[in-house]
Amino acid sequence: MDDELEAIKARRMAELQQQYGAGGGGPSAEEQQEKQRQQADMKNSILSQVLDQSARTRLNTIAVAKPEKAKMVESMLVQMARTGQIQNKLGEDQLIGLLARVSEQTQNKTTVKFDRRRMRLDDSDED
Repeated sequence: MDDELEAIKARRMAELQQQYGAGGGGPSAEEQQEKQRQQADMKNSILSQVLDQSARTRLNTIAVAKPEKAKMVESMLVQMARTGQIQNKLGEDQLIGLLARVSEQTQNKTTVKFDRRRMRLDDSDED
């Protein structure tokens, strides 16, 4: 019984060493590239399932002009698909609505406060 347990432990340790490298280091560059490629393929697969052709075309056009915005929308769509929030394929109109929501959230609102007393620009100084 103990011999079987030791054999299972040894096999598992060998599998882990092979998976993570004998030195205990991280995955190699090739493994990282393969993992990134697989993730991109999965993302593209999910997007093709939840977007119709016109919406997919619009998203690709946005990716050319504003890549960071397109990535945000893509990740939002993938998350919505994974959590079951998307039931049918989204059309171009629904994608435009989603883009508007993202634009509202990311829009920087800047305010300028001008202190006239510090700048000594009061109207009374002009006399």
